[in-house]
Amino acid sequence: MSDFPTLETDRLLLRELVADDAPALFAIHGDAPAMRWYGADPMIDVRQAQKLIEIFAGWRQSPNPGVRWGIQRKSDASLIGSCGLFKWNRGWQTCTVGYELARPARGAGLMAEALSAALAWGFEEMKLHRIDAQIHPDNAASLKLARGLGFVQEGRAREAGYWQGERHDLLQFGLLRGDWART
Repeated sequence: MSDFPTLETDRLLLRELVADDAPALFAIHGDAPAMRWYGADPMIDVRQAQKLIEIFAGWRQSPNPGVRWGIQRKSDASLIGSCGLFKWNRGWQTCTVGYELARPARGAGLMAEALSAALAWGFEEMKLHRIDAQIHPDNAASLKLARGLGFVQEGRAREAGYWQGERHDLLQFGLLRGDWART
């Protein structure tokens, strides 16, 4: 994965995150109530956002590569979130999906639009057979989104996550290539 795969939808541009995105990323990841579902403590400094951009860029060179797109709204060129596919197991043809969206951008179907493009790219370009998602049981919006994209709940991982000083159960979801083809 050397060249970054830019994707375009009707309303969005999914593009590489760059250093100039740090303030917008910090605004999203610094929103403590919104981050209660993300799986990490809220950021307290813009330097953490800069480091996260470097981590996401490094995914493409890791032994189990991945890609994280910045989600930019075309109408105003604002960065409103990110989504990505990571922990790519080439032999098994699997990976995991992750995403977050700025609070003001929620409720308009933007993440479903972004993920539809990202998932299609994963199945087509990465030749995936399965994409996993782990979602907090109380994150109603993310549960609805995953199910709407065809993900099937497969179980509950007890105390699989640890953030904000607490252990969290996570619901395990899977999306198979055949499930995606039927949506």
